[in-house]
Amino acid sequence: MIYSLKGRVLMTDGDTVIIDVRDVGYQVLVSHISDYEVGQEVFLYTYNVIREDEQYLVGFSSLDEKKVFLSLIKVKGLGPKTVIGALSATTVDGVRNAIASNNVAYLKKLPGIGAKAASQIILDLKGELTGTKGDPGVYDEVYEALKELGFKGAAIDRVLATINEKDAAPEEILRIALAKLRK
Repeated sequence: MIYSLKGRVLMTDGDTVIIDVRDVGYQVLVSHISDYEVGQEVFLYTYNVIREDEQYLVGFSSLDEKKVFLSLIKVKGLGPKTVIGALSATTVDGVRNAIASNNVAYLKKLPGIGAKAASQIILDLKGELTGTKGDPGVYDEVYEALKELGFKGAAIDRVLATINEKDAAPEEILRIALAKLRK
């Protein structure tokens, strides 16, 4: 198993970087390709994916990012490529906050994550990644309140996906959502 790589970026291609480690080039799938420049010295923690029909490395800039990745790939229906794609659209803290605050709308906006997967992520990882159980109905409560005020479901989902407050009360989330919906 390859635990980490330290070397120079030879090239970037799509969502992968080629890392030169003592004259051997390793192709590594990463979440934020814009963080890597050709010629840059990098250190990446890695996860080796070995399947019957493919084999590849996934790279992480921190152990924290790797921990979140490893937790997410345990969720039914989420594979390494889906998870790394989702992480490319957010941050580790963004994922943790969404899980802690039961923000399904935020997770649904991530590439490859639908409503069912978002709910499953929260159900499976609530205590593991956040260390808290939280109030499971905060965002549902705000959604219902906004619906009663006459806002459409799609507009509510779009706004709630931009709010990611871990310990906010429903009233605070409602206030933020109303300000965004009235713009």
